[in-house]
Amino acid sequence: MHYIYLVFAIITETIGTTALQASAQFSRFWPSVLVVVAYGISFYLLALALRLMPVGIVYAIWSGLGIVLIAVIGFVVFGQRLDTPALLGLALIILGIVIIHLFSSSATH
Repeated sequence: MHYIYLVFAIITETIGTTALQASAQFSRFWPSVLVVVAYGISFYLLALALRLMPVGIVYAIWSGLGIVLIAVIGFVVFGQRLDTPALLGLALIILGIVIIHLFSSSATH
């Protein structure tokens, strides 16, 4: 169940960050409201995941996947381009998360 909390924490964090871009530095009301609500839900779900998982592992997965998802959303929705070093860095983040999940005894399965 803790991984379900973590997945939904990542999704809501991604929604909040996307809304942050859409809020135009908090000058648009509804996207700004969505930022606050989405981040609130994300942190609540993150806290639930922390009941069974170490904070370092949870945060690494939450922030790492959030970075990758936001980069994809930035590309698809906002037309932001990434160069080769940025893509390589994102691939390394994904590889790090896979290594944690498959080989770390700290990650609760």
